[in-house]
This record gives sequence, C-alpha cells and structure tokens, in this order.
Amino acid sequence: MNKISIYTLTSSLHDEKAVAISTQQFLSSLEVDYDFKGADFTDYGTAPLSLIYVRTGGTEGLFKSLFPQLKAPHPIYLLTSGQSNSLAASMEILSYLRQQGVVGEILHGSPLHINLRLADLQRVAAARLHLQGQRLGVIGQPSDWLIASHVDTQLVCDKLGVELVQIDIQEVLDIFNCVPLNNSTIDINPWRPPTPIVAKALPDAMRLYHALRQVVERYRLAGFTIRCFDLLTALHNTGCLALAVLNAEAIVAGCEGDVPAALSMLIAQALLGITGFQANPSSIDPDTGMMTLAHCTIPLNLVSSYELDTHFESGIGVGIRGDIFEGDATLFKVSGDLSRHFIAEGTMAVNKPNPCLCRTQVNISLDDPQLVKDYFLTTPIGNHHIVLPGYHQSLLEEFMRSI
Repeated sequence: MNKISIYTLTSSLHDEKAVAISTQQFLSSLEVDYDFKGADFTDYGTAPLSLIYVRTGGTEGLFKSLFPQLKAPHPIYLLTSGQSNSLAASMEILSYLRQQGVVGEILHGSPLHINLRLADLQRVAAARLHLQGQRLGVIGQPSDWLIASHVDTQLVCDKLGVELVQIDIQEVLDIFNCVPLNNSTIDINPWRPPTPIVAKALPDAMRLYHALRQVVERYRLAGFTIRCFDLLTALHNTGCLALAVLNAEAIVAGCEGDVPAALSMLIAQALLGITGFQANPSSIDPDTGMMTLAHCTIPLNLVSSYELDTHFESGIGVGIRGDIFEGDATLFKVSGDLSRHFIAEGTMAVNKPNPCLCRTQVNISLDDPQLVKDYFLTTPIGNHHIVLPGYHQSLLEEFMRSI
C-alpha cells in the first residue's frame, strides 16, 4: 500500500514544541504508513492519498490562503485529533469548501474509527492509481441499440486515466483465421457434456478466445468490449465462451460494445478484484424489488457450476448457463460521461431457468425495493448492469466520489 502524505495547518499562536509532541502521539496511534510533509504544500495532491492535518484552531485563514494551490480534483480530507480547537477549525474549513463546490470530509474519532476510514480511502486511492494509463479496447462500434450509451473519450481519460482504444473488428477476424484448430484448447470444465450442436461450435469458440487474447496482448489492454453480434454472421459463432474465460482471468471482457458497462467492470476490477457479471434486467417486480437479470456469458470464476448451450437469440455458437454463487450482491453502473452512477445492494439467488431468456439468469431482491421505481423505471443508465458478489456499496460510492 502506498504511503499517505500528511500536510499540516498550525496557528502561530500555539507552542510548536507542544504541538509537535501531540502530533507524534496522535499519528503514532494510527496504523498507517505516511510521509510527514508538514507545512510545505508544494507537492500537495501528487500522492495517491493526501491528508491535511488540522493541528490547531485559528487555521481557517491560513487554509483560505492556501486553497488556490490545492487544485487536485479529488476530495480534500481534513484530519483532526480535536485538540486545541482543531475540530472547530476543521468544521469551518469544510463549510468553506462546500461553498466553493469542493468535496471534502473531516476524519475524526477514535484511532480505530480513523484507521478503518483510512483503509477504505487507501483502497480507493490504490484503485485510482491502478487505473492510470490503462487501455480499454473498443472492438467495433457499440451495438446499434445502445442509443443512450455514448462515451466522452476525453472525459474518461481525464477522470479515470483510462485510454479508450478503437480497434477494427476485422482485425479480430484476421487473427482468428490464423489460429490453428490443433492449438486452440482452453481450460473449461462444464458439469455435463455439450449437445452435438454446441460440441461442433466449440473449437471455433476456443479459437476466438485465442484471437482475442492476442488482441489484448498486441494493444496492451486491461480489457475490452466487443460488438459481439457481428460475430454471428462473420463466424457463425459467438464470443460468449471467450469472454467468460477472459473475465475469469481478470481481463475485463464486455459484450455488445457497451463502453459504460465495460468501464463499470474495469472500475470494479481495480477496486474490488472482481470483474462482475454484465447482464440485462429482464423482469422487475416494482412492489417487492425482485428482479431477474440474464446474459449468455458470465465470468467462470463467479459460478459454482455451468453448462454450455447455444447463444439465446441466435441459437448458434456457444453460450454459458452458469449457477452463480448465491448471497449478498451489489448492482453497479456508471454513465458514459461518469456524471451519474447507480449502486444498490441486495440478495442474489439462482433463477429457475426460463427458456425465453438468455442462458445465465439470476434473481436479485434489492434491499431497498423503492429503487425499482425511483431508478429502473424512471432514471436508468442504459440496460446493462454489473452484478458483483458481496456488499460493496460504500466502497464504490467512495470511489465515485473521488473522481
């Protein structure tokens, strides 16, 4: 974990020796690795996580004079022990920040409370650092039906540090044609043998995995999203199996050229170490908050078992019907300009397979049923959402607040 940079605000009216002693005692109670910068703010904001330690009262004017040089776009965190009127000063400073439209927070309380908060902030800072310079491939154009999923490429680079790389889907097809059949196996273990139709399509589905793997290596990608329905006509096959394996290998692999969904997966991977299940909400009960989500591919590390089937809409190729791990779950989605996001927690259970839906299906009962009416039926962010095992709302909210 990277060191935290700690800067200080101290009133000249206070005895420096006494303040230094209390500072040492207070910082020693925190279980963090830090660089003590003191009153020199020259490089403020260059570390993944910077704190301003308000050591005494009477520092509000000093902060105001420093504020123009604190240009880092991230929240300003004010650390205080509460001694020497430092908490009161921190509250005045935070009020000033709010008036300036700047996000901030006071870190105050017991050492345990502060340590837990700092652990979350460090995870967010580490994820932001991890994303810097990453490249996300957009293979082909977004699918024609994604009319509300436009992405601001420059904004994504500015806010996340992620470069979107446009790649012609023909390049994937050309590489695919060069992958030999006798060298195209991948490690899969379905719980029962595939049907003859699927078995016939399986070798080319494996070849496509190797082709996409080469594209990832060629362009140094952390992940990609592909206009996968074009593969139905070009290869008479699907990318469902390839995406399922790549996601399990921690390479973000999204469907249908949906860039906001892929960005959501990339954020989850950086922050939580989980790629997530990209799926369509297929049905919703507005009264209970129960919803069904489905798709024909799912990361193989998110399922307890799976079988191979055809792709639902086309009836060709290789799709995945997986039994996802049940329990706590989080739904996550960011908008293409990163100005909006949706995060909700619930309980996930395997759905009894419905032959009229995509192959992998899950039920999620939202903890807050009102979100169905307030979000999904009134203000949704596109159709695809990312299903993540476990409760992650607070950490994801913290990440989105930081950009």
